[in-house]
Amino acid sequence: MAEGLIERRPAPGVVPTRSAPAERMPTTVLWALPPVAVLALVFLYPLALVVQESLAPGAYAEVFSSASFREALVTTVWLAVASTVGCLVLGFVLALVIAFVPFPGGKAVSKFIDVFLSFPSFLVTLALLFLYGTVGMANGIWTDVTGDPAGPFRFLSTPWGVLLAEITYFTPFVMRPLLAAFSQMETAQLEVASSLGARSLRIVRQVILPEALPALAAGGSLVLVMCLNEFGIVLFTGAKGVTTLPMLVYSKAILESDYAAACVVAVVNVALSVGLHVLYRGVSRRAGA
Repeated sequence: MAEGLIERRPAPGVVPTRSAPAERMPTTVLWALPPVAVLALVFLYPLALVVQESLAPGAYAEVFSSASFREALVTTVWLAVASTVGCLVLGFVLALVIAFVPFPGGKAVSKFIDVFLSFPSFLVTLALLFLYGTVGMANGIWTDVTGDPAGPFRFLSTPWGVLLAEITYFTPFVMRPLLAAFSQMETAQLEVASSLGARSLRIVRQVILPEALPALAAGGSLVLVMCLNEFGIVLFTGAKGVTTLPMLVYSKAILESDYAAACVVAVVNVALSVGLHVLYRGVSRRAGA
């Protein structure tokens, strides 16, 4: 009886167990259910339907054997890669000027970049059409001055017009992380390098560029994935003979009513984008290690 009234204490070095995490587990699960349910309803269920539709008998073999799919795949990849390279080069140069070259209105330009990111892609394409389209301002000025019936600027209806539009629209997506990285850079490093006699190009190559590589990788990977899935720019330029994977999905589903083939192309496009994202995450993780 006396032993039952004695308080039992744990032996020295023994940590008493607690049931609090076990009690919090149902609450955590309940809080996680709503976002998981919304994600499953809005994203996973439609994606599962697309994958299911693509598994129609012979759909993959028919699409993969078609010349239109192979041409669209090659066009999508080279346009995305070329646009990404152009955005990296142009974005890096413009970010350098805005961050390190003082000029009137520099802060306003930096803020405008944030606003530009919210613009829809077709708006930039329409602006280029007004400038360099067949009946645009540049051709109008040319015909007024020379008297020719038509102007010389017709590149917007070619793959080069799509490339120009994508570089114009996606360059700010590279500049934004670069400007953020440049704002955190110690100016003392630049001052020391300049005092030691290093010229501007050497400072950029040996001091600024190594600090900007993570931001370049982040912006470049984002632009690459977005270019792979871009639809509005290709549609609004009206480029003849330029068929990307998103355009092929639109053509198969809307114009030909071949939903199985459209779903196959969509699955390939999603797999390509996800694969590139996983590759980027793996490379960046190894680089960080």
